[in-house]
Amino acid sequence: MIAQKEDIIRRFDAIAPRRQYWREKNQYYYNDQETYMRFLIPAGRSVLEFGCATGDLLNSLNPSRDVGIDISADMIHVARGRFPELDFRTGDIEDIAPWGETFDFIILADVVGHLFDIQAAFNRLHPFCRPDTRIIVSYYNFLWEPALKLAEKIGRKMPQQHQNWLSSIDIANLLNLARFQAVKTESRFLIPIRIPGLSNFINRYLAALPGVRRLCISRYIVARQHETPPIRDHSTSIVIPCRNERDNIRPAVERLPAFGECQEIIFVDGHSTDGTPKEILRVIEEFPGKDIKLLVQDGTGKGDAVRKGFDAATGDILMILDADLTVPPEDLPKFYDALTNDLGEFINGCRLIYPMEKQAMRYLNYLGNKFFSMMFTWILNQPFKDTLCGTKVLFRRDYAKIKADRAYFGDFDPFGDFDLIFGAVKQNLKIVEMPVRYRERVYGVTNIHRFRHGWLLLKMTVFAFKKIKAI
Repeated sequence: MIAQKEDIIRRFDAIAPRRQYWREKNQYYYNDQETYMRFLIPAGRSVLEFGCATGDLLNSLNPSRDVGIDISADMIHVARGRFPELDFRTGDIEDIAPWGETFDFIILADVVGHLFDIQAAFNRLHPFCRPDTRIIVSYYNFLWEPALKLAEKIGRKMPQQHQNWLSSIDIANLLNLARFQAVKTESRFLIPIRIPGLSNFINRYLAALPGVRRLCISRYIVARQHETPPIRDHSTSIVIPCRNERDNIRPAVERLPAFGECQEIIFVDGHSTDGTPKEILRVIEEFPGKDIKLLVQDGTGKGDAVRKGFDAATGDILMILDADLTVPPEDLPKFYDALTNDLGEFINGCRLIYPMEKQAMRYLNYLGNKFFSMMFTWILNQPFKDTLCGTKVLFRRDYAKIKADRAYFGDFDPFGDFDLIFGAVKQNLKIVEMPVRYRERVYGVTNIHRFRHGWLLLKMTVFAFKKIKAI
């Protein structure tokens, strides 16, 4: 092992003076890597990069705190000369000693191929992690090995010699053995050289298509630490958007089970005309032992109501419960348990597992949900069987990250579902679907217009493709 490490160090020390030559020769590839890393890592976060080489990737991320570590002292010497404002250190990821600092993101870009013991290296990352830290591992698609070897022989690619050739499944398994859980994977970049008028179109659009994406050269895995969390109760804010739901108000409060440290119930009324606000005030008086609030939304649409409720919430955990009670309030403890036991960080209700009551969902709505779930599973790189279930649960601290980065997507979603889902994906949250039994509406009529809202969903599918996939 020592001899192998010394050989790796000598090889990269020898490459260090010409590292910029090879970057410039393959600038098209490195530009795409930096572009996607900037998508995954918002500016202003703390970043630790192992295998930083001469520091170009770390510098491109505009971090608030940065540490770059490389096994080659000569690479670090070049990095310090090029970017003196960044913190570069010589070190071996497989034998690194923690110094009491944690980071928002840890990057291993094209590094795992050179490691002697990948699982041991991953295990060394834990002291640098918090529960919200994200590990980003990028590597080549092993199908490209013959082409990359040929490129080295003809002088088109930096010489790498022997590497570990791993599939995304292999890397995810090694992460799991080191107690990290893969959040999502992505494949990009089908044409690694610039062909004017052709490469950009293929790499942004065609490379993202199902089937074709399996041939892409670049693979990315985002993972999170998966430790057993300490058992403690959390306060919970349950936001209930409502519009003309008068007769559902009392059952919503009455049927809500006790769970967590304490509960805050926030009704957000959407300019009801059936006396819903008056009924909420009556229920507040009837249940003086419960913390119930009434807000009236400023705009229109469920998305606006959810944002107003979340902004006013004080609980550790934020929940949405639709006032039509088609998702039973009795199911909310399951969402709470999944979140607090760290099974996921964004718990999304799923109505399409269990048989639903006969009138719970119209057939066209059901088909639409099926179609859009397949589309969004492909676009978002996380499984989504039911994107439009109104019940969604996450920690308030994670919602704050979604809100802070909302400008990336803009104000595009009247429903509120996709504002949260896209935001959770952008923040690399672990998303888990919670099966629920979908019930018939007892009072009132649905506010969903299948064709008008279906058209909006189709537009949002294209929007998501452009903002998440074709970047």
